[in-house]
Amino acid sequence: MDSDLVFSTGQGTKQVTVWQESISCLRKYFDRMTGEGIYMHTIEIHTETVQTGGGHSSKGNQMKWLQDGWWYKADAFGYESLAETVVSTLLERSGIRNFVQYEPVMIQYRDRKNRGCRSRNFLKETEELVPLERMSRIFSGFGLAQELSRISVCKERILYTEELVRNVTGIRDFGEYLTKMLEIDAFFLNEDRHTNNIALLHDIKEKTWRLCPIFDMGLSLFSDTKEDYPLKNEFAKCREKIKAKPFSADFDEQLDVAEELYGTFLHFDFPGSNIERILTDALWQSAEDDGCLPDRGKNAKESLETLCGEYSAEELQRVVEVLRYQAGKYLYFF
Repeated sequence: MDSDLVFSTGQGTKQVTVWQESISCLRKYFDRMTGEGIYMHTIEIHTETVQTGGGHSSKGNQMKWLQDGWWYKADAFGYESLAETVVSTLLERSGIRNFVQYEPVMIQYRDRKNRGCRSRNFLKETEELVPLERMSRIFSGFGLAQELSRISVCKERILYTEELVRNVTGIRDFGEYLTKMLEIDAFFLNEDRHTNNIALLHDIKEKTWRLCPIFDMGLSLFSDTKEDYPLKNEFAKCREKIKAKPFSADFDEQLDVAEELYGTFLHFDFPGSNIERILTDALWQSAEDDGCLPDRGKNAKESLETLCGEYSAEELQRVVEVLRYQAGKYLYFF
């Protein structure tokens, strides 16, 4: 990778310096997390109940477990756990608060150890998670994906969905919630926002509804290196291939329509040109708060090639490249 990355946006050409030190620090953070007994804890799964997709991923086959109040997900297509961690870490520095926080772990299940991540179970004891696909099927007899396929205009698809939620649940600010979700998806290039990955929380006992924390960002940042975005593919080729969901295949079309209808909500509290440094510092601080890492000291510029760990230098380099490009494209989020 060149020492400078130049890309064009609608507001002119912006040059962002590639900080080799930042990438190195980010790499070493994950190296130490995956070290034996240091930070990326190895969790042994005792439950035999394994969920594999179940409609909650357009690609399916990702193993998931609920154990001791935590949801665990194993990587299936590439570096999904890295994507989940990066997205939620950066959202901590935004004005959006209703999202799931992920942290990386090693998952020991039977005789296999997998990279993965975990998040706290956000359901209350009397609550159930109701995807919009299921809600639509109960309300109209048809799944939401099928209903949206009958509508040709993106704006009308969004309005139909907002009206469905308002009529069924009484929630009045779903449009704003949906806009935040589409802003996050556009910025982090989440290709998996199908109608089972938009959900609400229903209290069975109280008969009430509330907005669900935004979840499942694993297929962001071109994390599917197994099938769609091999690490050998250049960034531009990945950008050409990716498609959005669920209202349009174009991230910007559904984003622009939603913001026109409900406003703009995503705003990070740091300059876009500092995004990799902010990410690195946030991850290091998280580890240091747990007393798991020594001070970085003089090791910040150690070569990427000499470091080892569960996430490769190529994976981390791609994540940083995507973040830099998106920060330049969506300048108004900063």
